[in-house]
Amino acid sequence: MPKKLEIAKTAALEAGNIVLDHSSNIQIDYKETQNLVTQADLAAEKQILEILKNHYPDHAYLCEETAHDTDVLSDHLWIIDPLDGTNNFANGIPQFSISIAYAEQGEVLCGVVYDPNRRELFSAIKGKGARLNDRAISASKKTSLDQSIVSTGFYYDRGTIMEKTLNTVHALFKRNIRGLRRMGSAALDLVWVACSRYDAFFEYKLSPWDFAAGILIIKEAGGVCHNIDGAAMTLQSKGIICAAPQLIDQFLSVAKWNDG
Repeated sequence: MPKKLEIAKTAALEAGNIVLDHSSNIQIDYKETQNLVTQADLAAEKQILEILKNHYPDHAYLCEETAHDTDVLSDHLWIIDPLDGTNNFANGIPQFSISIAYAEQGEVLCGVVYDPNRRELFSAIKGKGARLNDRAISASKKTSLDQSIVSTGFYYDRGTIMEKTLNTVHALFKRNIRGLRRMGSAALDLVWVACSRYDAFFEYKLSPWDFAAGILIIKEAGGVCHNIDGAAMTLQSKGIICAAPQLIDQFLSVAKWNDG
């Protein structure tokens, strides 16, 4: 696993350089009205795949831009988001990241999230703790929601998911949280929970490439992740609720998705 992590780090760093190189000449296409893809996404994904496949040609690959349908329960699977926060990137907002994870039969064993603007590389190997560059990190020690900074994200849906998210935000402010942030890169939101910048995060609709590396990094930093219904978080989950360990029960009581 250390070798896989080092290769993932190399791929993330090179992809970060590509993304930054494209920042002065951004070319945008539209998947949907609010869902963009840029040449930076495509070039970064191509470079990541080239590096990984050079070492692991027989592994499976699940990527945001070019390989959406790979089974998350594959024996050997790389899960890649070459540019998480494309809307930010396209608008010149320096809050985006590269996420790469390796999993076996649905269990994430190593992962990296790289912020090329701050040159911050978050990483973890299962059972070995989490790191930011060369420093060990840990989740928040907060014990109450009224002490907490909470982060969230909005899916492109403008219907039920948006309404539920806004209702939860309202409920959190009723619980007197210290503040709310919506920064636009779920992968960074997750690792910011891992290093205590945020105390909790929720988003009701995500894909595995958004969260695969981040959930391992949170867990290895001592944080707790759940599916939106409160069940265990897996690569088949459609969204996430995560927090510092002393906060998770309080946070779930407000943020858990309830169809009723």
